[in-house]
Amino acid sequence: MAPSKKKHASSQPCIIPGGFTVLPLQFSSDSVAQHSLYVKEHRVRAERSSHRPLDRTLFVLNIPPYCSEDVVKDLFSQFGCVESVELRDHPGTFWESGPRLSKVFKPVAKQGFKVGYIVFQNSSSITAAKSHPHDVPLVVCTEQRPVRTGVQKWIQQYRQSFINPDKLQQIVDSFMTDYDKRKEEDAERQRKEIEQQQEDEEGWVKVTRGPKGTKARPHSEAANKRTLHKEFRKKKRKELMNFYTWQHRNTQKEHIAELRKKFEEDKQRIALLRAQRKFRPY
Repeated sequence: MAPSKKKHASSQPCIIPGGFTVLPLQFSSDSVAQHSLYVKEHRVRAERSSHRPLDRTLFVLNIPPYCSEDVVKDLFSQFGCVESVELRDHPGTFWESGPRLSKVFKPVAKQGFKVGYIVFQNSSSITAAKSHPHDVPLVVCTEQRPVRTGVQKWIQQYRQSFINPDKLQQIVDSFMTDYDKRKEEDAERQRKEIEQQQEDEEGWVKVTRGPKGTKARPHSEAANKRTLHKEFRKKKRKELMNFYTWQHRNTQKEHIAELRKKFEEDKQRIALLRAQRKFRPY
């Protein structure tokens, strides 16, 4: 006997507008309530990170708070071998700068629904996840993978918050060793820049080519200090020269005042001759 059309339709994946496939999620096998995950192949033109290959990354929305990265990895391992899982508060590009801090120094993560990026080893795993039937829910908590919630989860987090002092000391020592190493590298790089940009006898600065793909920087901190010192000395010499320039300017002002005085006297003389009608220009 052939299966009914209703049963056949329910075994098909559920696709909603936007290209998302709905995956039902159930906390345990005896739970009545179900949750929905929305998955889609990660295809973003602006994505340049190698941590999210466009042909092997699955974008997941509406991940509940009780699902950690390990739980998500185990859930989606049934579709294929999972390479990495990344959970974030909001979707966005992969961004990471500076040294990676230990979880001891990281702030407490926000509790709420997450978005995830699941990277598979094979691109066929994405097709398998998108083809998952809508009437077969993914079970979060099993005997092989127990997931704690509520008070049990809080007690577990509280116990895990205590760190062994020896382990903490090792983490701090490792971080400080890396920090000292970076400081030494920066000091060595600055020393090399100063040596390469030493002024010759005529005051010229040798500009060297930087690493491949970067622009040359002719001015270092030491070169800037030398330039400021030269400007200061030049300003001092200019102030001394301005003393004599002030005298010269004063003489010029006096000469101009004298010429204006003579001009006014000539104007008065011409006006007097006009009044006496004895002005004969030719």
